[in-house]
Amino acid sequence: MIPLPRHRALILVLALLVTLMVSQWPRTVADFRTLAATAPSPAPAPAPARWRAPLDGPLMIGRGFEAPATPYGPGHRGVDLVGRPAADVRAAGPGIIAFAGMIAGRGVITISHGALRTTYEPVIPVVPAGRSVGAGEIIGRLVAGHPGCPADACLHWGLLDGSRYLNPLSLLPHRHPRLLPLA
Repeated sequence: MIPLPRHRALILVLALLVTLMVSQWPRTVADFRTLAATAPSPAPAPAPARWRAPLDGPLMIGRGFEAPATPYGPGHRGVDLVGRPAADVRAAGPGIIAFAGMIAGRGVITISHGALRTTYEPVIPVVPAGRSVGAGEIIGRLVAGHPGCPADACLHWGLLDGSRYLNPLSLLPHRHPRLLPLA
């Protein structure tokens, strides 16, 4: 017989494993496109070639967007993109660096794209505030240690329209998934 405290811990671990299996973690960008299409606050339709992903290579989502019901309510106000430490972080679209510095001990960059703003953290900024950047221009280097990241490093990428949080994946052009062979 398992002692009661260990029994509770075993149930908690099993519940966590079942949750991860049911959610099919980690998810790919294509998995979250369906969620983005049903998000309560969709982003304005961007120009097709204007936006790009902030990390190079195939995107892996460590944690998806969860819109908060209220301004201070629970949710995940962006997506966590799995990367590697020191990876180049690129501007998702053309704009002006509104902020590049430390907040609460973490490097943060905010780019103003007119009415929209994108945020990137944790990063080491390589561009100063006030500078204009183009889509794909290197703005920083990814830092390891993002809380809740399932890998060595994750980039938290956020999108705001005024004070309303949107899913940043909605900026990217839709790509059709390509199936790969099992072996």
